[in-house]
Amino acid sequence: MASGYVRPVDFSVWPNMSYPVEELLDLARWLDAGDWHGFWFADHYMGNTGTTEVSDTPGHECWAILPAVAAVTCRMRLGPLVAPTSIHHPALLANRAATIDHLSNGRFVLGLGAGWQINEHHAYGIELEAPGRRVTRFEESIRIIRSLLDERRTDFTGEIHTIRDAPCEPKPVQDRLPILVGTGGDRMLRITARHADEWNTWGRPDGAAERMAAMRSACDASAATRRRCAAQCSRSWSSPTMTRRRGACSTALEVSGPSRGDRTNSSNCSPPTDPPASTNSSCRTGLWVRPRPRDRTCSSGS
Repeated sequence: MASGYVRPVDFSVWPNMSYPVEELLDLARWLDAGDWHGFWFADHYMGNTGTTEVSDTPGHECWAILPAVAAVTCRMRLGPLVAPTSIHHPALLANRAATIDHLSNGRFVLGLGAGWQINEHHAYGIELEAPGRRVTRFEESIRIIRSLLDERRTDFTGEIHTIRDAPCEPKPVQDRLPILVGTGGDRMLRITARHADEWNTWGRPDGAAERMAAMRSACDASAATRRRCAAQCSRSWSSPTMTRRRGACSTALEVSGPSRGDRTNSSNCSPPTDPPASTNSSCRTGLWVRPRPRDRTCSSGS
């Protein structure tokens, strides 16, 4: 069998949003003390039913959980997987991301999506627009967010959003705060190739392979996009897996992309020595595959 280079594999976790807060934070501390690469949290307000039927399954709010995770960890990346632009205004997302990047000392990744879950939109009176307009809203949002994070002032006039001389201060700790897009649609892939730094898709391996091929085609659509993708983009895959490991919950498969400067928030870290006492449960798992970052250490706070 011919041998070839295989990139190192990093594991990230995507815990069930219904876990008690104490358990989520205990899990985050334990993972951060080990070799886990990232902590992701779903940005939904209830469990999915596939219809307008409401779910009573409890679920903690993503943008309240992530700052708490940032405060009790010092090494892992963290972010929403993913924040729907059908619900969140782009100015809110940019300012939240910049602030949590400061709380985490440069470890935040802004996961974005167009939005899709029927019941939460229906229950809260938020319009779930037709796919074409929803994607237009997403494209305008990611462009606005990128500008707010990078530029002193942002002006934007689109079909949906109008932004006038808008600041976003303070800027993130990271020189370029990474934006991850969760999607599989062809138009969304083209937007991702142009504007995002990382990409996530979902499904069985055969379906993921087809979507990865589509993503490569989107990156090859123009010379400029091809150069940007080769320099910056990471790709990831999430697949449902049954696991019985205590505390482990979910992941994705990330291939290629540069290592960014990893930061340590040593003042908040007091790593536990034992795994959290999570009950055995069915969780989603996966892999993050990317070039191995330089070694990071986590010092205990004073």
